[in-house]
Order: sequence, then C-alpha cells, then structure tokens
Amino acid sequence: MPITRRVVPIGLEERAAADLEFIRETMGNAASFTALSGVGFVLVGVGALVAGTLAQLQIEELPRVLIWLADAVLSVALGFATTARKARRAGQPLVNGPFRKFTRSFAPAIVAGAILSAILVRDQGYGYVPCVWLLCYGAGLAASGSLSVPVVPVMGGCFMALGAVAALAPHAWGNPLLLAGFGGLHVGFGMLIARSHGG
Repeated sequence: MPITRRVVPIGLEERAAADLEFIRETMGNAASFTALSGVGFVLVGVGALVAGTLAQLQIEELPRVLIWLADAVLSVALGFATTARKARRAGQPLVNGPFRKFTRSFAPAIVAGAILSAILVRDQGYGYVPCVWLLCYGAGLAASGSLSVPVVPVMGGCFMALGAVAALAPHAWGNPLLLAGFGGLHVGFGMLIARSHGG
C-alpha cells in the first residue's frame, strides 16, 4: 500500500507574513551601517590628542606605548557606547545585520595589529609600532567602510597614508604621526560624519 503524505495548505496571510519577514531580513542584511558616531570619533580624537601629548613627555619608549594602549582601551569603550546610542536612536540593531558585517570586516586587521604589536614590544622594536597601528587601523576602516558611510574608507586611506610615512620616516616622528592620525583624523572626520550623518 503506497504511503501518502498529507499536504497542509498554507494560508495566504501566513505566506504573506513569511515573505514580508524574508524581505525585511534581506534588506537589513544588505543595508549600510550608518550609526557610526561622528561625535564618538571626535571624543576619541580629543582623547588621543591628550594621550599623545602625555606620551611625548616620556623619555623611554615603553611608557609611551603603554599610554597609547590605555587610550586605545578607553577609545574602544567610548566608540562603542556612542555608536550604540546612535544606533538605538536610528533603530538599527547592534547584534546582527549591518553592524555585525561591519565588525567582521574591521576586526581581522585589528587582531593582526595587536599580534604584531605584542611581538614588537617583546623585541623592543618600539619604533615600528606607530607604523603597524596606523596601517592596521586604516586597513580595518578601509575594509569595513564599504559597509558604512562613504567617508569611512577615505578615512581609512588617510590612516594608511600616515602609516606609510611612519614606515619610511625616522622613528622620532612616530608619536607626532600617531597624534596626527588618532587625534587629528578622528576629530576632522568625526566632525564631518556628525554633520553629514546625524551625529
């Protein structure tokens, strides 16, 4: 005796609801992440200007690196908090969709920079640290910027240009180049993002 399967017809309303949910999810995944906080970038830049000034006063290289690392930790917290606030106001989710894609594109360059930095500090190659930081941060912005507002990849390119200068310049230029990048570029581009993309 052949086995027969009973097909339960799907109602028109259920089908429409499922289609609408699929469309929403697809559009959300394809959208750009526009909730990067320009105000957050400005605050991060101001913090970097303070950190760079303090680092410049140090005689030894290791304290300079440690000051910049402390600033990096504070910057990540500040950047996330201000971006989360802007995302909530804009109704953009932080745990999935465009933000997750943005983070996945940004993270590899930062992880690579952290590993290279650890090796350089271990081997006391402090003079190369500014080059690595500027290049890796710029590469992260350039990669993730295609999923965000158009000015972000430009910002990434500017960081990478400073990193290239740091690779060729005397090591004494390292801290001023970090100031120009993490201080000046963050403030300048942050103001541009805040003005053009709602804060």
